[in-house]
Amino acid sequence: MVGRRKKIARYFLWSLGGLVLVLGLAAGTIYLYQDKIIQLFVAEANKHIKTKVAVEKIEVSLWEKFPQVAITLQNVEITEALKGSTAPLAKLKNIHSTFSLWDFLWGEYRIREIYLEEGEVRVKVLPNGEVNYRFYQSADTSQTDKLSFDLQGITLRKVRVLYEDAPAKQHYDVQAHLMNAALTMQEPVVTIQLKGNARVNTILIAGDEYLQQKEITLGSQIALDTERNHVTLASSELRVGKGQYQFAGTIDYAHETQLDLNLEGKNTDIQSLVALLPRHVTKAFAQYQSEGDVYFKGTVKGETSAQKNPFIQVSFGCRGASFFHPEYKEKLEQVSFAGSFTNGTQRNSQSSTVALRNIKGQLRGKPLSGEFVYKNFKDPDVQAQLKADLDVAHVFGLFPVKDVKNGSGRALVNFAFAGNLRAFKANPSGPSIKTSGEVQLQNVSLQFRQHPLPFKGMQGTFQVRKNDVAISGLKGKIGDTDFLVNGFLKNMLGYLFLDKQRLRVEADFSTRYLNLDQLLAASTTAPPVKRPSGKVDAYGYALNMPANLELDINAAVSSLKFRRFRAKQLQGNVLLKNQVISSPNIAMQVVGGRFQVKGSVDARQPLIKINSTAHIQDIKVDSLFYAFENFGQAFITQRHLHGTLTAQINSELFFDHNLNARPGLMQAEIATTLRNGQLLNWAPMQKMSIFINRNELANLRFSEIKNNFYIQNRTIYIPEMEIKSSTSRFNNITLSGMHTFDQQMDYKLKIPLSGATKAKRDKDERFGIIATTTTASPNLFLTIKGKEGNFKVAYDQERVKTKIAADLKTEKQELKELFQGKKKEEKKTVKPATEYFDF
Repeated sequence: MVGRRKKIARYFLWSLGGLVLVLGLAAGTIYLYQDKIIQLFVAEANKHIKTKVAVEKIEVSLWEKFPQVAITLQNVEITEALKGSTAPLAKLKNIHSTFSLWDFLWGEYRIREIYLEEGEVRVKVLPNGEVNYRFYQSADTSQTDKLSFDLQGITLRKVRVLYEDAPAKQHYDVQAHLMNAALTMQEPVVTIQLKGNARVNTILIAGDEYLQQKEITLGSQIALDTERNHVTLASSELRVGKGQYQFAGTIDYAHETQLDLNLEGKNTDIQSLVALLPRHVTKAFAQYQSEGDVYFKGTVKGETSAQKNPFIQVSFGCRGASFFHPEYKEKLEQVSFAGSFTNGTQRNSQSSTVALRNIKGQLRGKPLSGEFVYKNFKDPDVQAQLKADLDVAHVFGLFPVKDVKNGSGRALVNFAFAGNLRAFKANPSGPSIKTSGEVQLQNVSLQFRQHPLPFKGMQGTFQVRKNDVAISGLKGKIGDTDFLVNGFLKNMLGYLFLDKQRLRVEADFSTRYLNLDQLLAASTTAPPVKRPSGKVDAYGYALNMPANLELDINAAVSSLKFRRFRAKQLQGNVLLKNQVISSPNIAMQVVGGRFQVKGSVDARQPLIKINSTAHIQDIKVDSLFYAFENFGQAFITQRHLHGTLTAQINSELFFDHNLNARPGLMQAEIATTLRNGQLLNWAPMQKMSIFINRNELANLRFSEIKNNFYIQNRTIYIPEMEIKSSTSRFNNITLSGMHTFDQQMDYKLKIPLSGATKAKRDKDERFGIIATTTTASPNLFLTIKGKEGNFKVAYDQERVKTKIAADLKTEKQELKELFQGKKKEEKKTVKPATEYFDF
């Protein structure tokens, strides 16, 4: 037994050694004869190749394509077969031409296979029909030739093939990973067994793109009759992704190319189906995937040339399938439809039609149905119908919208559209456009990405009338704000589906409570806003008017809130056009009185401009100061000033689009009347206690103040005015001055001191600043200067000097008249004329 094993081992070693020896001898012999083989190969190739071929190196190897002997050409460039052209037809790293080892032993070499590796081949058909690939020509070969071509196979490995046919308007870009063509010759028929895999970068036919960036596997048998110029395809299969397509038929190119091909899909899904159709038709569905039975069958028949296209008829559809987007969990289930595509009687894009009929499916168990027909790809006519009971959350999960974060609720949709898209773009309301339908919302909520507050609990009906939509009973909430809307959305379909279209809203809007703090919030990421009071708001504000939106709104608001401001029974008409909001009249009840305003808000520029005329009637001034947060200052607040205000305000204000004021540009004229007023514990008055008893200044009452205030250059100008006090000692106080937005003050006061015995004589008289008149009624002249928290009350020396000089002049005249014996006239009491600031 052991001896037998030794014999077997000895035989194996001898056999292996013999094989190594034979191969070594063969390799050595090939090396010795490689120059002769190369000379024979070059000589034979030169007989057949009629263009320039540049080769960096040629060598013969037994090991490159063992067991075949390979003649290897390295870094090859073949010039295209066009007169005068130097452009390459092919650039390849390696070309291997192989023959068998027995051919070498017999001394006659027949090239049976060619391998093209790692490079690029560019095939062209020029507009005049000339081609660049006819570089090979037949040649007479005598029987005594030592080397000949007897091709039985061509293999492409990592070769990019580009085909450009200008007359047919076709472009192919394919990367062959590994593609093999086995050739069988039975004159005059050449049979080609084609097998391999490749990546289709793109296929462009008449401007339509197919199979972009798709991996394919091809297996085909082609019979080429060189006498009849006829190709027969049999038992052919193309795989695109998971989809499998079988095709067969004939191609006749004796004259103009005639096609008669049949194509049928098996194990197909929406991805493989979409891959076979033009990109512009399917790009909206390219990311969707399917499960279930999806079928496909088509024919291509007729002449294909620069002047004609073949007739194409495709039928497709599905039964009990489901469709979904891979990034989302929602599915469209139990889907069935019958689809078709044809390029029509004219066999071009104008007569082409895609139709989806008898569409049925379910969204979370709720049914939908419809039809879709798309005719004439060049000037499309569209017919669409949809009837569905939709779960809003499911719809946005299956068909996401970038501006909508999420939604919920139910929508009953019944919609139909028919018309030409070009006519619709030119005039969405044209007579050729037929649109109808209705959408009912039931407890629908929507959360938009650019606003922190969702629309909640929306109920109502939208009725589509041609290009317009009628709103009936739409109600819901946005934050704390409830709303009820009835009206029309003019040009709604054009606004939704076309660019640069205007939307006009004509509606009646009513709400029980309007919270502008929430509605004007810019976004969830907006920076917080610090109020003058020091409190920080949760949201920033934004006022941005769309350029293509028009409004005509009749508003009725029971209660309104904006920061501290409160209003009731607001009514008015609001208009928006070309980013300008205007109103002929808005009226409301505010802090115990009535407020009316008319004006405009112009949002077309980087700064928002507000022009307005406002009327205020019988408003509590302390409540007004509180509502407007003391107008951003602390010098005089709602704690200091009481009374009833009536005023007319003409103003021009400027804000940025986050509603931050630009006070330097503000201008206003304010005509005011303040009645039954009180000035309580006002700091400047308290500082006058060195002149007047503090208790008398703590509660200064007055019956009426009238004046016109002016605002310009960040300064409030106060012309001289009389404060008619009910206090017996200060019956007429005169005030004038200015107050800047930086809280710099410069006020002038004149206080009459009747009943001088009640004044603090030791402090006043010793400085000699009490100015007395001929009627013995002294006046106290004071100034208030400085900032809110750091101001000074001082004697107004200039006004005192002016007053004394005027009194001396008067007394001098009276003495002169007395010495002249004139009788002194009784002096009439004349109310001083109010001196207004020269603005």
